[in-house]
Amino acid sequence: MATGWKSLLSRVVSTVVREATRPTTSAPRRPRAEQAPPARRNPLPPAGAPRQNPGAGDFAGRGEISYTPRDDGRPDPGEIVWAWVPFEEGDGRGKDRPVLVVGRSGTDLLGLMLTSKDHDRDAADEARHGRVWVDIGTGAWDRQGRPSEVRVDRVLRVDPADVRREGAVLDRRRFDQVAAEARRVLGW
Repeated sequence: MATGWKSLLSRVVSTVVREATRPTTSAPRRPRAEQAPPARRNPLPPAGAPRQNPGAGDFAGRGEISYTPRDDGRPDPGEIVWAWVPFEEGDGRGKDRPVLVVGRSGTDLLGLMLTSKDHDRDAADEARHGRVWVDIGTGAWDRQGRPSEVRVDRVLRVDPADVRREGAVLDRRRFDQVAAEARRVLGW
C-alpha cells in the first residue's frame, strides 16, 4: 500500500513541476476595439510600495492657477490626470491616484489630489490636521462613478512624463470653485 501512495505522490509532483515550468501560451488576440490599453511606460509599484524616483512631490512656493484644458493628449490645467502621489510621510511610499492639474511651474505641472473618500464625516479631524477638501461630485475620472473631493491645502509638483493617463476635463464652474478655495487656503 505504501508503494501505491509513493507512486501517486511521485506522479502528482511530476505533474506540478511540469505545469509550473511549462512555457505559457499567449492569449488569443482580441479584436482591435477590445484590446487592453498599452502598457504604461513607467509601470507603478503597488500602492504603498517605496519608489526610488517619485513622480510627484510637494510644491513649495507661490503658483498661478489657470484653466487651459486642450484636447491634445497632453496634461493641461483644468484636466484630471492619474499620477503617482507620495504619502505625506515622505518615506518614498505612495499610490497612483487622480490629480487635478491647476497650473504649471516651469515644465512641471501643479496639481491637487483627489479622493473618493467622503471627508465630510471626519471634517473636524481633517481641519485639525490642516487638510481642506472641496467636493466636486462625479466625473469620467472615476470609472465607478463615485463622488470625489479635491484636497486644496497640498499642492503637488508632477513631471508631465509621469502622468499615466488623462481622466477627464473638469468643467469650468467646478474648477473655479476649487481654484477659489485653493487661493484662499494657500494665499495665492
